[in-house]
Amino acid sequence: MTPPAQSQHNHDSPAVLSDLVTNAGAAQERLTEITQRLVRIPSETPPSDTRAAAAAVMEILEDIDGAETTLHRSEHPIDNVVSVLRGSRPGKRLVLNGHLDTYPTGDRAGWSDDPFSARLENGRIYGRGAADMKGGIACAIVAFECMARHRDAWAGELVLTLAGDEERMGELGTKFLLDTVPEASGDAMLCGDVGSPLVPRIGEKGMIWLDVFAIGHPAHGAHVHRGASAVDRLRQAMDALATLRDRPIDMPAEIRRTIEAAKSVSEPLAGDGEAQVLQSITVNFGRIEGGLTGNLVADKAEANIDIRLPNGTSVAEVEAEIGRLLAAIEGINFDVTRRYEPSWTDPDDPLVAAVCAAGNAVLGTDPVPNGRIGGSDARLYRAAGIPTVVCGLTPHNLGGPDEYVEIAELVTVAKIQVHAAFRYLSAR
Repeated sequence: MTPPAQSQHNHDSPAVLSDLVTNAGAAQERLTEITQRLVRIPSETPPSDTRAAAAAVMEILEDIDGAETTLHRSEHPIDNVVSVLRGSRPGKRLVLNGHLDTYPTGDRAGWSDDPFSARLENGRIYGRGAADMKGGIACAIVAFECMARHRDAWAGELVLTLAGDEERMGELGTKFLLDTVPEASGDAMLCGDVGSPLVPRIGEKGMIWLDVFAIGHPAHGAHVHRGASAVDRLRQAMDALATLRDRPIDMPAEIRRTIEAAKSVSEPLAGDGEAQVLQSITVNFGRIEGGLTGNLVADKAEANIDIRLPNGTSVAEVEAEIGRLLAAIEGINFDVTRRYEPSWTDPDDPLVAAVCAAGNAVLGTDPVPNGRIGGSDARLYRAAGIPTVVCGLTPHNLGGPDEYVEIAELVTVAKIQVHAAFRYLSAR
């Protein structure tokens, strides 16, 4: 494809940076339309069937002048989409990433309406995935459309990657794209996953999912001296694992400073105690099961445990400590079912600067970079050495009934993405 002729625009080009501002009404209508369209398409994980959602996105992107859009199936029924825009001259490649799949709807009795109705009420769009993250995808698409209208004003490439399987950690979505589609990689990645436009997330904790199994010797509950309780052994194992919460963390001073500097803005949005959680190992005993009945000594018991790791430690270090702790308890075995490292992007990276400058231009206040407690596909980009920022919508009723997104915030996030993308790709 022949790129459009180079213009004399620079990073302060008013034509680009004012596009969504001067056309805010049209942008709001477009964002609402795309969000509702996508919410009405079920794409729950499991099974992460993103075929219909990907087809809808492909149809939308077909109308964008200059966009080269391709479909990539990792395995049935997981479809992923990649679209590429080329600027007026060679330059950096910025990726806008998002995920097409959602949490399950759960018990529909808890919903006020059909979870896929995309009901519009009081300036909100309701439905599963409205915030996480079909609204975020709408923002990325509208930003993509805006950048396409001004391809003569910026350099390099803007790539949109929309993946399935994120709710199962992205192995068949974003990871698949990074491994198989060269355009899915880049110099930086901006993700519109949930959070807050006030707090760009530049890092996130690592994770170890652990299954612990206890074996005992059955006996009658009145004759405990003849048995050995698997439940008691499991309880000892859990007590031992709980000590990980007190493990000292050798966190880089720069990361601690960033977390503490963000606390006054971030905690009112994410909850008191977020800063402490970001700087420590957390251990959540999510499911416990054991024994057959109350009057028998349990012969088997097990627990599913979610351990989150801050920057300043590693999966290898914590796994070694887990092995040491559990080896001291008779009848205990364990399996690590999922693991990934904590990750962090330098707060002085050009992408972080572009997102913060964009946030200031749109919000009229300085955003504060911070870490992210939960996981996202951002970690996959950071693992590939690609600086990454997550800056998206505020999640209302995330994962529960009546999930919704504020339409006004859709406009805000779309503006920030356009400003950030243009600033990053037009910088000399």
